[in-house]
Amino acid sequence: MRKTIRDIQKMKDRGERIPMVTAYDYTSAQIVDRSGGIPLILVGDTLGMVVLGYPNTVPVTMEDMLHHTQAVVRGSHEALIVADMPFLTYASRHDALRNGGRLLQEGGAQVVKLEGGRSVTPMIRALVGQGIPVMGHLGLTPQSVNQIGGMRVQGKRAEQARRLIEDALKLQEAGVFAIVLELVPTELAGEITRRLRIPTIGIGAGNECAGQVLVWHDLLGLYADHLPRHARRYANLSDTITTALQRYTDDVREGSFPGAEHSSRMNEEELREAVRPTESGLSV
Repeated sequence: MRKTIRDIQKMKDRGERIPMVTAYDYTSAQIVDRSGGIPLILVGDTLGMVVLGYPNTVPVTMEDMLHHTQAVVRGSHEALIVADMPFLTYASRHDALRNGGRLLQEGGAQVVKLEGGRSVTPMIRALVGQGIPVMGHLGLTPQSVNQIGGMRVQGKRAEQARRLIEDALKLQEAGVFAIVLELVPTELAGEITRRLRIPTIGIGAGNECAGQVLVWHDLLGLYADHLPRHARRYANLSDTITTALQRYTDDVREGSFPGAEHSSRMNEEELREAVRPTESGLSV
């Protein structure tokens, strides 16, 4: 049975740490389900970078998000599916409701996630008021990378830290069921977590959050030479896949693949019948 936002809150209330991972397609969602114990999947707009090859998340569209969310939903039957709302798709209440509704109705997600603090609370209230659960996102907000000036830690100075605390409380008041804290100091993330009733999910925010999220490609080592400081590589699949492709290439060139065990045979009489001359005297 698929997890709900109530299940996630109960985990927080019990003091149970909450693991979350991104996924972008049917196969990865199936693998998350088989692994057991991961209650949250984020279909992140990070797909712009790790799947589509964009330099950041800004170019990602609603159609991109719908396409990938649908695939993840088809592959998963247990985790709660959270889908990112792309850049400028929640600039107004009307936009937020129309696009948030699409992610649930067409995409099949159970929750939408949007970035920002007090400025997005009217949109959050509109969404929650119409039965659309919302996850917030504070700290580094990648859709604002051009305004922030790069992927930098947020909240290191007192004034900025105070604003993040206030924003977190305002998001909770507006109705979000959880908040992602990205690239904020450990101490600040802990302070925010202790002040909230709802779970915080950290990424580059230390170990005092209620849960953690990692990007699929970082976790599995699908990038050959890039790993963000805040991530941990639990496998090195880039090397594994490269080796497998090299072995496949060698086998094809040497003629050892496909072998008899990978092929089917035809009865010789049937083959002779198939290629015998026709009434016109021509062979097939």
